[in-house]
Amino acid sequence: MTVIGYLANGLVFSSIIVLGSIGLSLVYSIADFANFAHGDTMTIGAYAALVTFGAVGAIGGPVLGLPYSFFLAIVVGIVAAAVVAVVTEKLIYEPLDIDSIGLLITSIGIAFIYRAIIQIRFGSDFTQYGIGAQRPIDWLVEYGVRITRHDVAIVVSATILVVGLHVLLQYTDLGRKMRAMADNPDLARVSGIRTKRVKLWTWVIGAGLAGAGGVFLGLFNQLAPRMGFNLLLVIFAAVILGGIGSVYGAMAGGFLIGMINQLTPLLTRIGELLPLVPDEFGIPIGIEYANAIAFVIMVAVLLVRPSGIAGEEAT
Repeated sequence: MTVIGYLANGLVFSSIIVLGSIGLSLVYSIADFANFAHGDTMTIGAYAALVTFGAVGAIGGPVLGLPYSFFLAIVVGIVAAAVVAVVTEKLIYEPLDIDSIGLLITSIGIAFIYRAIIQIRFGSDFTQYGIGAQRPIDWLVEYGVRITRHDVAIVVSATILVVGLHVLLQYTDLGRKMRAMADNPDLARVSGIRTKRVKLWTWVIGAGLAGAGGVFLGLFNQLAPRMGFNLLLVIFAAVILGGIGSVYGAMAGGFLIGMINQLTPLLTRIGELLPLVPDEFGIPIGIEYANAIAFVIMVAVLLVRPSGIAGEEAT
């Protein structure tokens, strides 16, 4: 595969990481705790989409190489993840009179509950959506890029969701209230903002984006009950790298971590890529070490800029 091919795969994977990172950063900046159940919320979205395909099949289409029912499945995944998150907030997080560390520990338990329910219902084996495999796009293969229309659909759909969130944050009354709460929740409260309502919307938006990311992750790989949990530390790395509490920092961090993850195999081919380096030179690191490399780079960046890419910027 060429460098351009690795970059294309990185763009697809980054689209998934960005959606997960934004949701986690939103909840952290407004609900004020690190939600360790966020990865399993992505899994909920993926399996809700799987149930949708089981109910309606791969009907209609194609649009971007996918049947119409896939876009219905995205909506179902978003709604299912948002509903589960809101119910969890109302029944568990909100009644608890504990600090952010206590909520963090509680969210770990919630993650186990989510995962156990999914495993009871669907089993622990890998599965996939019933939409058939796709061949790489022919005219891109000659450039060493082996992506399918499914991958294009992931990038396009994620871009639409990210742009929609930007519009919401910058140009709507809800977005201004969310940014005010992220800056100073006490001041927002005394200013007349209904903070509980804003927090509820934060859960809806954050979990909804996570649900969409889970649907795309299931399309990018296969579905498994641990799929979101396995991605959680990568998402946390992206949020920390971008700057904790900054949505736009999470976007940047998610993009960088996703690209680094997929570009790691190039380290074995440094000699081929750099003209002044012997061809046989390379670092024997495979894709299985991609997450470790991403974390090493995250630590290196934070040593230079501890506040992350976005510094102390607000949502």
